[in-house]
Amino acid sequence: MSLLIHVLACAFGLGSWVAVNGLWVELPLIVNSLPEGWDLPSYLTVIIQLANLGPLLVTLMHKLCPGPHKERVVIYTILSIGVVSCILLAVFWDTTTVVAGASYSLAFFIITFFLSLVDCTSSVTFMPFMTQLPAKYITTYFFGEGLSGFIPGVVALAQGVGITRCVDSNHTEGNHTYGNVSTSHTEYLPPNFSIEVFFAFLAVMMSVSLAAFVALNKLPRTFELSTENLMPDTEGAVSSGLDNPGAETDEVAVKGQAEGEGEVKGKALLAAPQLSTSQLAFIYTLVVLVNAATNGVLPSVQTYSCMPYGNLAYHLTAALASVANPVACTIAMFFPNRSLVFLGGLSMLGAGFGSYNMAMAAMSPCPLLQGTVGGEVLIVLSWLFFTGTTSYVKVMVAVILRDRSHSALVWCGAASQMGSLVGSVTMFPLVNTYRLFESGDFCSTRCPV
Repeated sequence: MSLLIHVLACAFGLGSWVAVNGLWVELPLIVNSLPEGWDLPSYLTVIIQLANLGPLLVTLMHKLCPGPHKERVVIYTILSIGVVSCILLAVFWDTTTVVAGASYSLAFFIITFFLSLVDCTSSVTFMPFMTQLPAKYITTYFFGEGLSGFIPGVVALAQGVGITRCVDSNHTEGNHTYGNVSTSHTEYLPPNFSIEVFFAFLAVMMSVSLAAFVALNKLPRTFELSTENLMPDTEGAVSSGLDNPGAETDEVAVKGQAEGEGEVKGKALLAAPQLSTSQLAFIYTLVVLVNAATNGVLPSVQTYSCMPYGNLAYHLTAALASVANPVACTIAMFFPNRSLVFLGGLSMLGAGFGSYNMAMAAMSPCPLLQGTVGGEVLIVLSWLFFTGTTSYVKVMVAVILRDRSHSALVWCGAASQMGSLVGSVTMFPLVNTYRLFESGDFCSTRCPV
């Protein structure tokens, strides 16, 4: 039964960010089909953060009228919305609307908002729901969350997203004085299957997550009481389903009568991790900063940092960086390190990789080592290690807060969304208003040697 719960927890985690991750790995195709072009990622980051209305409402609900049953209703709702939105995206993703004389992907933006609403709200509902299971399952959940980026990335690789070639063409300039002039332009090769099929696949993944959540609520299983119930794992083995929380409460009551109220309170103190106010402040600050970088700042300029090296580099970055997330979750499962000093140092290392990515975006369309294999390898590895280090930090912070309480995880989700909002709102005017980043075609751009 334990293996089954691991599988269900992993499948449940698939629905956390699969929609947004799927959009990012499909961007090499989408940016060339929609009128926003290279500016599309900055639009996406703002739309995703506007969807923080969902986490805000859930956090208020948790504060004013807490209850596991309300939490389950929210999860059922958002997963259902995710399935429907993915289906609508497959049908209407390329529909454009003229606004003030300009063409915009209004349908794409609206559907993306609802998909983002699902994924953002998962931050404050999925993890708190997992506190009803023992701590060992939350790492499995994060592995599933990592797969929500990895699986779309693998499917995009099979699709052949963003595969291009440089084609030379000759044309006559002006009044024929200069004769024929040879230029080069990018030609995009057709993918192995359409964007519509890819979005339909995302709908299937969301359906799998919804089915796993239903099973987690309905299937009876045996497991230890979680730390949220303030009892050591070795003392409380009960048999129940998530839809029958009363079984756990009754068991605790029986043990309290048999062992005495004083002993139960003593065990509660032993089970709860001791974190000072300054340590909690450090943890939540870390959550805000890491998510600002990973969900707001760096995604806004991913095209500018990678596209100058060619569409293959951009595609590999979007697809292979997704591998770093489940790998980091696996490492966290077998080699956990809760030291705040270590996590702070690892965050600084991730900030170093992120700074390199940002610097290359600022130097676009002529970043360092542009046009060389070494430059392509460096940018892909930098994004890979940036994603991996920050993912490990996110997992370990969630494990630390999970052992503290259900509310700690709710506020962890709220802090992560706050950081994402600050990062995206900061970057949007820099990209779209002040135009600090310059786009360029890999084939036609000529950079000084």
